[in-house]
Amino acid sequence: RRGVRAGGSARVATPGATGYRDGARTARAATAGRERLSAMVPAGKGRATGVDDMLRLEIPGREALELDHLVLDYNGTIAATGALVDGVAERIARLAGELTVHVVTADTFGSVASALAGLPVRLHVLPPGMQDEAKRRYVADLGSLRTVAMGNGRNDLLMLLEAGLSVAVMGDEGASVQTLCAADVAVRHICDGLDLLLHPLRLVATLRR
Repeated sequence: RRGVRAGGSARVATPGATGYRDGARTARAATAGRERLSAMVPAGKGRATGVDDMLRLEIPGREALELDHLVLDYNGTIAATGALVDGVAERIARLAGELTVHVVTADTFGSVASALAGLPVRLHVLPPGMQDEAKRRYVADLGSLRTVAMGNGRNDLLMLLEAGLSVAVMGDEGASVQTLCAADVAVRHICDGLDLLLHPLRLVATLRR
């Protein structure tokens, strides 16, 4: 399994968040053949737990997600005008104990490397052209159903559709309406989005059926 660190802890959040949409995402789940944990939570119940650098989400009426990766857009999502948003660094540091954190960006302002210096993230700077498809492929290569993605721009749309769990972030730069509609959850601020993973029962409350 790519990008998983040895040693550590993972949480499980129930009622778990499968977060993948009907149709294409359901088809991927059927063909993926991924082994599910045998211990399931009774309907209507919910919890959050972690094992071996993984975040497990269980939501009533939906199948469990076992998340290994967090993929973040940079400008407009975790940064404004090239500068990291206050509160993001400390949340990434906390989440890195359970998820491998990736930042995928075009680096419009040329500041991402210095802004993320010292943080436990994997940085991927995209070349010009077809960046929406490049972001989608990045998530697919990690393992779609094991990835949570957060973004705000139109070029984040395919990435959010691909991910097992997706969060659209409004932020100071706003968000593409198409991207908002593609996400499982929409938040006003990136710290609210990251806090959903730090306090996963909030996701349960939002996504339960």
